[in-house]
Amino acid sequence: MRVYFRYAFKETLSNLWRNRMMTIAAVLTVAVSLSLVGSALLLKQSAAQASAQWQQGTRVTIWMQPGASSSEITGVSTQLAGMPIVKSCVYRSQAQDYREAKSLLPPDEYQVLSVAATPSSFRCVPTVPSDAFVVQSTFAHDPGVYQITAPEQQIRQMNRAIRILQIVFLILAAVLLLSATVLILNTIRMAIFARRREVSVMKLVGATNWFIRVPYITEGFIQGLLGSGVAILAVTALHTWYPLHNEFQLNTSALVGTNVVVLVVGVVIGSVGSAIAIRRFLDV
Repeated sequence: MRVYFRYAFKETLSNLWRNRMMTIAAVLTVAVSLSLVGSALLLKQSAAQASAQWQQGTRVTIWMQPGASSSEITGVSTQLAGMPIVKSCVYRSQAQDYREAKSLLPPDEYQVLSVAATPSSFRCVPTVPSDAFVVQSTFAHDPGVYQITAPEQQIRQMNRAIRILQIVFLILAAVLLLSATVLILNTIRMAIFARRREVSVMKLVGATNWFIRVPYITEGFIQGLLGSGVAILAVTALHTWYPLHNEFQLNTSALVGTNVVVLVVGVVIGSVGSAIAIRRFLDV
C-alpha cells in the first residue's frame, strides 16, 4: 500500500509536469469560473444584508387626536405591545412632537401651532416592512387615532427590488456554477484524451482500473485545489478593494463562508471530473 501511494504521488507530479500546458489551462478554467461563482454569491449575500438594514429603517407612525384621552392612548399602547409583528415602539408626547415640528417647519407655519393642537404619536418599527400595512388596517378606526402614516410606495418598491436582486444573483450563481462545471470537465477530459494511449497500454499490461484511475483523480484534485486557491484570492480582493455602500458591505464571516464553498466546489469538481473523464478510456 505504501509503495502504491508513493507511485500514485510520483505519477501525479509527473503527469502535471509533462502536461503542464493542459494543467495550467485546467487551473485557470477553475480559477476564472469559481471567481465568478464566488463573486455572484458575495453579491447575493450583500443584497440580503442590505435588505435587512433597509427593513430596520422602515417606520409606521400612529398619530393620536390632539384631544385623545389617556385611556385611548393606553389602549393603543397595550395593543401595540401585544403585536408580534411590531418590533419596537416609542411614544412621543404632544410637547415632544411640537418641538420636533418647530425644528422642521418654517417660522410662519409653526407659529400658528400650539402644544394643545399638536397630536402625540407612536413611532413603530415593524418586524418586516410589509407589516406596516397590517398596523395601518388594525388601528385605522380605533378611538383617539387621528391618522396612520407609512412609506407605502417605498415599501412596495423596496420589497420588489430586493426580491429581484436576490433572484437574479441566485440564478447567476447557479448558471455560473453549471458553466464552471462543464468547462472544468471538458478541460480535464481534453487533458486525459491527450494521454489515452498511456491508459490503453497500462490496461493491456494488466493494470487495474483503480491503479490507473487514482493518479488522474489526484491530478484533478490538485488542479481543483490550485484553481480554487486563485479564485479565493480573487474573491477576497473583490471583497477588500471593491467599494460598496455601507449597507452592502459584508463581514469577514460571510467572506470565509463563500471561500469555503469555492474551495469545496473546486476540489470536488476537479476530483469527480477526472474520475468521470477517465472512465471512457478504461474500456479497452
